[in-house]
Amino acid sequence: MSLKSSRRRDRRLMGRALALAGLNQGLTDANPSVGCVILDAHGHIVGEGVTGQGGRPHAEEVALDEAGLRAKGGTAYVTLEPCRERSTGAPSCSSKLVSAGIVRVVVAIEDPHPTARDGIRILRDACVRVETGIGSRRAARLYAWFFGSVPASRATRSK
Repeated sequence: MSLKSSRRRDRRLMGRALALAGLNQGLTDANPSVGCVILDAHGHIVGEGVTGQGGRPHAEEVALDEAGLRAKGGTAYVTLEPCRERSTGAPSCSSKLVSAGIVRVVVAIEDPHPTARDGIRILRDACVRVETGIGSRRAARLYAWFFGSVPASRATRSK
């Protein structure tokens, strides 16, 4: 597959994840509605998810549950950076993606929220290939209300 065709495919699959995120927009309380599409190692869609009404479960959890063992060696398309930790103490979405054996994660936009940001770092530290920015303009519009609710002093990313 050429670089051009893989970029086109990434945009198409991120578009699908963004469409999923739109399904529960406004129904997830203080949490953003996230969309996630999981491909297996051969590039077939094996799981899809959207943040549940009320904010739980997270989209990645839903998609990974649907994909099961087929997620191993695959790619995840996520509309917002997978969380670094959970307020409930449950395993984070970034750690769940690592545990499932996902080898590549495509993220539309980074999350400034204090418990979510640095999920990308968790993935990269586990040698997961992470790409950001595909679908970022559409994601920025989708999450503008959420980003506006994160206190400015805490929204600054530490690199």
